[in-house]
Amino acid sequence: MPCAACEQAHEHGPQPPGGPPPRMVPTRGRPRQVDTSRHFCPHSDCDYRGWVGWGNIRANGHPSGGPWRQLYCTSCGGYALETHGTLFHGKRVTPDLQWLVEAAEQLQAFSQYVLHDVRVTQVQLDELFALLSAVKTGEVSEQEALTRLSRSPHWVWAAIDPVTKLLLTVAVGDRTLAMAQRVVHQVVQVLAPGCIPLFLTDGFREYTTALLTHFGQWVHLPRRQAAGPAPKPRWMPLPQLRYAQVIKTVRRRHLVRVSHRVVFGTLGAIQQVLAAHGWQINTAFIERVNLTIRQHVAAVGRRVTTLCKHEAGLRQQLAVYHVYYNFCLPHTSLRQPLSHPEPTNGSGSAKQWRPQTPAMAAGLTDHVWTLREVLMFRVPPWPQPAGL
Repeated sequence: MPCAACEQAHEHGPQPPGGPPPRMVPTRGRPRQVDTSRHFCPHSDCDYRGWVGWGNIRANGHPSGGPWRQLYCTSCGGYALETHGTLFHGKRVTPDLQWLVEAAEQLQAFSQYVLHDVRVTQVQLDELFALLSAVKTGEVSEQEALTRLSRSPHWVWAAIDPVTKLLLTVAVGDRTLAMAQRVVHQVVQVLAPGCIPLFLTDGFREYTTALLTHFGQWVHLPRRQAAGPAPKPRWMPLPQLRYAQVIKTVRRRHLVRVSHRVVFGTLGAIQQVLAAHGWQINTAFIERVNLTIRQHVAAVGRRVTTLCKHEAGLRQQLAVYHVYYNFCLPHTSLRQPLSHPEPTNGSGSAKQWRPQTPAMAAGLTDHVWTLREVLMFRVPPWPQPAGL
């Protein structure tokens, strides 16, 4: 059956009240020195409300010598601080639990606004848990850990593009079919329309149903006999869908065998996609991301005393990490060589590489973001026209 959530997402997505107003081009005065192309007017009675980079916003100094710049809308004559709509607006921010809650909400909105219409050729999915330390120290047996984990909601699901290293989604929930459906749905919302990449996962069988739900179609079967009722249509995978599993056999905590299973598509079609990068069927990249998550997110680290007591706290930490990983953390394997080495301050060696984040490799941005820059970003109320 098709995914009902996908149909509702297309119907109820945020839409502008009408077409965009005409752009404002300054014709008088000296060129503006402060870039306001990422800001928009927040006033409800303004025709330019919510439209980013339309030329109606001007910088207007720092009121009362404060740290935040004031913005002026030339359309409605309204004023707003550059922190309007961010967690810095109207208060002094201190790093505490409430700050984490508000930062997670803002960064999740930022990720949803920027991370869309992504074209990838491969997607690897996996899930991890945070009870392994108890098993290693002997606090609980391996069988008891699996029994407890089957009822535990603290499974972290992740999906990555192994080419650009872009983390497509991170979610927390049960290791069930419903959660697999939700994770695949989130991946579909990030992908560009019509993009059907190669999917690679472990042997968790619920992925098969989840992928079939989102990448299937009704097929009317031909009649086998002249009399009798017509055959009922069946929900079948799209011809472009390719999906393979990596099956690992573990005995006494030792890996003894790795096998591959082609679920949708053909082995030749899957190998053709992987051959472009010299790869074989694997889930090594998403497993490396699992380790990175454990190293950066304290709530799921191994042998730590900072495990989250509630699922909400884990979600908030992962929301912050999701944006930090994609936009703020350069990846060594993605760096680009400079045509000419650039000198550095002091007596150090010349700079020979240009750092690159997964978002830069995927074409979503052109520079490495700082965490402050992300937290100061004002998310528009609806998607903006392409080319901004």
